Amino acid sequence: MNASHTPRIDVMRSQLGRARGLGSAKTGVDHWWLERMSAVALVPLSGWFVIQVLRLAGAEQQDVVEWGGKPVNASMLLALMVLTFYHMQLGLQVIIDDYVHGKAHLPASLLLKGAALLIGLFAVIAVLKLALAPSTKAGA
Repeated sequence: MNASHTPRIDVMRSQLGRARGLGSAKTGVDHWWLERMSAVALVPLSGWFVIQVLRLAGAEQQDVVEWGGKPVNASMLLALMVLTFYHMQLGLQVIIDDYVHGKAHLPASLLLKGAALLIGLFAVIAVLKLALAPSTKAGA
């Protein structure tokens, strides 16, 4: 064997093995935390909403309007609507990131964000309409 000849060593490593240890892309952690925090916030809000729906089951429309006109209830409903559609958008964005590739990724992401914003806006307007409805109590 010649002393100047260096033996060649082939390393059989997967793409994951080669990428491991190079650090993260620094984008997934924030998204992951936002998704978890919105989920945690939705637990008590959803529980409150279910209890309120059960309490209002069979109530007259005017009673529901009066209930929705109370600042605490309107605020809780607004928080529920905003967080629900925000959490929905975060979750569906993960699906788009995982399964939609190439030229379709950007339009799909924009469509998702636009749809979530539009539907969320409709929900917020509905809550505000309920909250700001004039009270027509009998005898008033």
